[in-house]
Amino acid sequence: MDDRKNLLRSADRGTWAVIVLVGTIVAVAAATRSFHLVWDSFFKIGGACLAVAAGGLFYRNIRPDQKLADALSATAQILAFVALAAPLSYIAASASLPLWDQILIHWDERLGLNWQGLLTAMNAHPELHPLFALAYMSIKIQTVAVVLALALTGRAIRLRVFMLAFMAATLITIVISMLMPAQGVWGELHLAATDYPAIAPVTQHSHLSIFHGLRDGSHRELLAEGADGIVTFPSLHAALALLFAFALWPVRYLRWAVLVLDMLMLSATPIDGGHYFSDVIAGSAIAMLCWIACSRLLSPAGRSVPWTVEALAIPLAPELPRGNAPAEVAPTAAHPETAAARELAN
Repeated sequence: MDDRKNLLRSADRGTWAVIVLVGTIVAVAAATRSFHLVWDSFFKIGGACLAVAAGGLFYRNIRPDQKLADALSATAQILAFVALAAPLSYIAASASLPLWDQILIHWDERLGLNWQGLLTAMNAHPELHPLFALAYMSIKIQTVAVVLALALTGRAIRLRVFMLAFMAATLITIVISMLMPAQGVWGELHLAATDYPAIAPVTQHSHLSIFHGLRDGSHRELLAEGADGIVTFPSLHAALALLFAFALWPVRYLRWAVLVLDMLMLSATPIDGGHYFSDVIAGSAIAMLCWIACSRLLSPAGRSVPWTVEALAIPLAPELPRGNAPAEVAPTAAHPETAAARELAN
């Protein structure tokens, strides 16, 4: 159990270290590149983070309750990270490297995928669009739900895997978006409401003034709350849709509802998010790589935490002798990882 506690503490320290690093980058950029921090937005989020983190410390050290401590601490980490990742994406966009929209359109064509054909199909069935829009906008609710569900069902290691994969996918997406910036379908194809009269996609042109303002230097405000999503390639919505589904698969009463919701989110991402199909494919690939890498980092013997137990080719825990073996086996010197492995598999 000491090994497990050390693993959890190391993961938590690593998570906070990443948050501090991102915060440092944002602070340095604000000081050296003429960005203006909107302090009210940072103070509001910062106060909430401190209050929730204090609750986590209370239930970890004063009135021990591992599940509540994990739920509160992870919520504080998510709030802090998201509040800093949003301005980091603005800083990345300000690099103003050449746009990749035409290349992304070409990639879609090579794949035989027709974005405007999908728009036409959605516009022909407007009764279905509210489902897609709600799924697309569920990203914040799902993030909190994953944290609480994993924490309160005692899946402490899987929670850490999700947290690290969430942060890794977000940061990788931001870095790639800086190197391969794109304004997205709505701006590149110069679409107007007359092109889709029966539906109202979530994003449309809302981010374009900020995106281009960051590129030409006319927009320099950094917000911790209320920032617009400006990342096109890869799609962070696509990445998180898969991470949510992977994380909650072992939670029996949530797995199918979450899977359906996240498949709807993936389906909505091209139209409601204004993404090219290649954005969705790239975001999905990043999610899978981040899940595998982070699960290997935190799981026994370097094995991945499965997103489906059935898909596991190698058992995570050593086999028990045949016969009347006990249902629970304590970790031993030969197999110190047994308890943690069983937790990951469930």
